[in-house]
Amino acid sequence: MKLQSLLDQATRVSEATVAVAAAADKEVLEAVSMAVEQKLAKFLLFGHKDEVETLMKEHVPHLITHEDITIKDVSSAKAAAEEAVKAVATNEATALMKGNIATAVILKAVLNKEFGLRTGNVLSHVAVFEVPGFDRLTILTDAAMNIHPTLEQKAQISQNAVKVARSIGIDQPKLAPIAAVEVVNPAMEATLDAAALTQMNARGQLKDCIVDGPLALDNAISMQAARHKGIQSEVAGQADILLVPNIETGNALYKSLVYFANAKVGAVIAGAKAPIVLTSRADSSESKLYSLALAICSAL
Repeated sequence: MKLQSLLDQATRVSEATVAVAAAADKEVLEAVSMAVEQKLAKFLLFGHKDEVETLMKEHVPHLITHEDITIKDVSSAKAAAEEAVKAVATNEATALMKGNIATAVILKAVLNKEFGLRTGNVLSHVAVFEVPGFDRLTILTDAAMNIHPTLEQKAQISQNAVKVARSIGIDQPKLAPIAAVEVVNPAMEATLDAAALTQMNARGQLKDCIVDGPLALDNAISMQAARHKGIQSEVAGQADILLVPNIETGNALYKSLVYFANAKVGAVIAGAKAPIVLTSRADSSESKLYSLALAICSAL
């Protein structure tokens, strides 16, 4: 399975619309251009109209008159975030995308009690990787939002990732809570939480997935490593979702896959009323396109 399958799936979603906050950004507009060319969605672009149109003329001139593009003129980045969030909250749009704006500003609008996208659940980052030489997509969570999640938060982060996995066709994803070792060690919090999550799954508290842990990274993704360690489980060597214990682990693993393994990636923030594309300025337009496709698929 490859990330191209997300694009194929997203094109079959009818009437998807993405609200972009502070759309005056070259890479964002290039991703939008790629998305409309492939008929993934319509776009509401919030920002200074003159700035957006100037960038369009320089880089993607065909977007200025494109029937699937609407520019919404706003006075500031803060206003762009608020209006984009309101568009999603009122079902004018089905997903939210961050443009040239600070993450803190857009998240403040997302969490606004009056018009935001709160659900009461933890917001978490869900990344889907296509790793060269690997036979399946790999989902990583949480590499960007929750610094040191509690057991309760890990349970919600897990359910967010499971929902995303199911939206892209992995009906019963296998989830591995990652630790440094595959045995429970009272001195290692990650192993205790992993064992608790496994038991919660066994008792039906974590639904629509199979959880087994703790597992070290090697025996979570490699059948050979799992056999070598004598580990027998439905998840070992076959994990679809890697649940990391903290943001440092997730961030390092995310960037290792991108820069060492040349992996392709799409990612969303899950747990709100609608998916949020919260990509980095360092992300390529291709990565932003995959993230858009993932958001459209998971918005259903």
